[in-house]
Amino acid sequence: MTKPIHLFTHTTTPNPRKVIIIFEELGIPFEAEEMDVSALHTPAFEKHNPNGRVPCIHDPNTGITLWESGAIILYLIETYDTEYKLHAKNAPEKFLEYQWLMFQVSGQGPYFGQAAWFVNFHPEKIQSAKDRYINEIKRVTKVLDAALEGKEYLVDGRCSYADLSFLTWFGVAQSPSIDPSGGLAKELDGNANWKAWMDRLMARPAVKKAFEDKAKH
Repeated sequence: MTKPIHLFTHTTTPNPRKVIIIFEELGIPFEAEEMDVSALHTPAFEKHNPNGRVPCIHDPNTGITLWESGAIILYLIETYDTEYKLHAKNAPEKFLEYQWLMFQVSGQGPYFGQAAWFVNFHPEKIQSAKDRYINEIKRVTKVLDAALEGKEYLVDGRCSYADLSFLTWFGVAQSPSIDPSGGLAKELDGNANWKAWMDRLMARPAVKKAFEDKAKH
């Protein structure tokens, strides 16, 4: 029997939710430990992740401790998705999925996170910084919209971990915390291919459960 994987998480951050979606999609048992932000840069946690960030997992079934959401997703997929429900077995599709995950972790998450930082937390109000990162939200959305022309999913006509990895940061982009007026969310929804794809992904039962359980993790 598979023992639950231990997930170090923090409710308000999007990256742990990416991992929880994969847990739910594949039916992998897990237990979530909610971390206070103040505890992340302490020796007790840094022995698990020297970078002091969540998510971080410890898998008692294999003994591995792993951090960085993209690395964790690939580990879960390659270790537990033995029926290839969420990933391709062979090239070129296998590498196309890698490509989109790398775009998510390098081109979506950091830029969307900076948008949230400069809108909500930076002590100085710098309009040019806000504009730069909000424009990146728009640009990334258009990249995906173009890639989805005539397709339901990014690779091989089926949902994969690559598609699912984008969801949580788009949740941030569309939230009132970025644009209380709702104008940005409305503008993003004008990308018809992207909007249909997002609706398709958000309708998946495992995705719904991951977001509905947000307050518990």
